[in-house]
Amino acid sequence: MKTQYYVTMHDTFMSDWGMAKGKDNIMVVECDSLEDAELIAENAEKRSEMKNINIWTEMPKYNEDKVLLSVKTFDQLSGPWKEVAA
Repeated sequence: MKTQYYVTMHDTFMSDWGMAKGKDNIMVVECDSLEDAELIAENAEKRSEMKNINIWTEMPKYNEDKVLLSVKTFDQLSGPWKEVAA
């Protein structure tokens, strides 16, 4: 059975407004490999609005009253999310 990886991060820019009014916006990126998850986590660390970045092997559960999830797959992301450090 293939392991899925989930990179989670608190998006401080998107939190507490719009659909996330009164909530934390947690971005979750589903990855098919640890290598992809590590790349996303490494690039998230470079973004000042992303905090509490973690890699999981199971989708974490959140209190829906306090959190708005923004779920993407690795393939849906592009640009700076997939840049490899030189």
